[in-house]
Amino acid sequence: MSHASWSGLAFILWAGMGPAFAQTPGAAPPPAAAPAAAPQPALPTPSPNFQYSSEGRRDPFISLVNRGSDMARGGAAAATRPTGAAGLETNALVVRGIMLSRGTWLAMVAGADGKVFTVRSGDKLFDGVIRTITAQMVVILQEVNDPLSLEKQREVRKFLRGGEEVK
Repeated sequence: MSHASWSGLAFILWAGMGPAFAQTPGAAPPPAAAPAAAPQPALPTPSPNFQYSSEGRRDPFISLVNRGSDMARGGAAAATRPTGAAGLETNALVVRGIMLSRGTWLAMVAGADGKVFTVRSGDKLFDGVIRTITAQMVVILQEVNDPLSLEKQREVRKFLRGGEEVK
């Protein structure tokens, strides 16, 4: 660009700002014309009747860290847990004593809350069944609620002197 065209451009810019400089100090500027608002595109509104269909896939909102029996029951099922020995979980069960009564073995077991119950072979627990009771241990057939596990039941042995064995 030549020197003449630069000076012409400067004159046009200065002339366009002329009214802004011509105002007296302290006077309010004239109201500017509001720019025309561009039409906004309509946003889709979510349907209130939306439902997720898993179609055999796992729920993406359930943690993979706590899976198995903890995940299947959830927090709400704990309120509907049966009372007594039927509400005991295999993992929290501790054998307090074993006795022989009328030719059958009975076991005194405690849950996580410390309450002690007397059980015999065939009694149901929250996640399994008492299979057998011997002088040294209680054998429980626990239901496995892990969808990734190939076996649906496992045998858990709780010993009178402490410890457990899973087969």
